[in-house]
Amino acid sequence: MVQPNGGNRKGSLPIQTLAQAVFVVNKHAKTALKPQSLYHLKQRALVQLMQEGKAKKVGLHFSDNPKYSRQQSDVIVECGDYVFHLPPTKEDKTSLPHLGNRLSDKRNPKAHLSLSKARTILQDYTGLKTAESDTSRQPHRTAKKRVQKNKTPDCFSSSFLGSDLNFYKR
Repeated sequence: MVQPNGGNRKGSLPIQTLAQAVFVVNKHAKTALKPQSLYHLKQRALVQLMQEGKAKKVGLHFSDNPKYSRQQSDVIVECGDYVFHLPPTKEDKTSLPHLGNRLSDKRNPKAHLSLSKARTILQDYTGLKTAESDTSRQPHRTAKKRVQKNKTPDCFSSSFLGSDLNFYKR
């Protein structure tokens, strides 16, 4: 899957463009119905950026949404003007400094990039093709309309009012 030249077929992309693409993929993964492929693409891109020296691990901080309500830490990765988090490895827990709680005033800048463009940038950079991109090109099936049998009258039927309900529909 990964190409011999590091997966980057388009030449050298600016770090800021790659960081924006990771940001957009991460943002959409948070609300996606099946986010696994997007998170995998984000993680592969960040690992490759760190291996090339374009991103660095800063430290650990407490997770905002800990799993099973237990205290948990995330690795903070800095790339360009953006900051991301990844799950920590055992080595990260011992070698990186713990920075405490997340700073709420530190925000990533806005990125003006579509998800499809961001995904393409990261797939070209990593050489990884997600299964989601292959299935997204298939046509969607339309739901068939159900025919309702034994249609009931639109107004409330009552034995007290009698059987001629059309009188009350005027």
